[in-house]
Amino acid sequence: MSDLVVETHDLRREFVVRTARGRLRRTTTTVVAVDGLSVAIEAGAAVGSIGANGAGKSTTIKMLTGILVPTSGSVRTCGLEPVAHRREVARQVGVVFGQRSQLWWDLPLDESFTILGALHRLGPRALRARHDELVDRLELAEFLGTPVRQLSLGQRMRGEVAAALLHSPRLVVLDEPTIGLDVLSKERLRRFLREERAEHGTTLLLTTHDMGDVERLCDRVLVVDRGRLVYDGTLPGLVERVGADRVLTVDLAEPAPPLDAVPGTRLVGVEADGLRQRLAFAPGDTTAAAVLAAVSAVAEVRDLGVEEPDVEDVVRRLYLSRREDQQPGSASNR
Repeated sequence: MSDLVVETHDLRREFVVRTARGRLRRTTTTVVAVDGLSVAIEAGAAVGSIGANGAGKSTTIKMLTGILVPTSGSVRTCGLEPVAHRREVARQVGVVFGQRSQLWWDLPLDESFTILGALHRLGPRALRARHDELVDRLELAEFLGTPVRQLSLGQRMRGEVAAALLHSPRLVVLDEPTIGLDVLSKERLRRFLREERAEHGTTLLLTTHDMGDVERLCDRVLVVDRGRLVYDGTLPGLVERVGADRVLTVDLAEPAPPLDAVPGTRLVGVEADGLRQRLAFAPGDTTAAAVLAAVSAVAEVRDLGVEEPDVEDVVRRLYLSRREDQQPGSASNR
């Protein structure tokens, strides 16, 4: 069995959009949703796919699961061609859509699990063992008998995740799984997904606008812009690529003059007559330890904190730099 759970080569998906112009005239426009996407995801990986609305993330998921046929290129999911082997792919993939449900709205949650177990052809013993594991770890027991339509959003999302994982899939695709959830519900769900991956070797593919999901769940980040893959690597690597700064905040024992001569840093704030000072630095140029050592050489430090770059800002910078490079007359187009 291949170690690659997802493999695409030059994957492309076009849509024809028809618009009316007057009563009799109609025009057609071809919209490219996914444009030459080539990516490989190994078993057990946790990958976050991020991008603006309309970047092509959901379209890609639909091609990975066999819902949409690619216009060109190739895709294999769990070693299978998704459209030709939709049933086999469905047995190895679990999908969670944050804004769509796979549960039966008017039935108690537990009856949805029974139906899904039958659809996946799970034997009674296997179904009971997995059911009990998920109920325990996702804390579902108190509302198993409640109709899905009466569940809170947080309860329903835990039920959706349990439903997607009931058949122990190799790949779990999560499309905006924490949308609308409160902080506590988000963290509970993230903790469960980390544990599931560690214990069962489950591969996670996450699409989200919530950067907290990416930071806490993913080892690798794919950034998609207008259907094209513009970055594939680690989150720290993405931060370094666009030159985003970390910020070291130091609280000093006594007021001090502005620390504007610390090597490799830029002074971005002075408060309380110099008792608190904030110094920005690029992770590729220096480290928080080196900056702290330089500050400690000239002043006594009582406390400190390090602010990481805002991931949404990092992605925005990547988009802007790429689009500037594509402008006529830019260096990359000469």
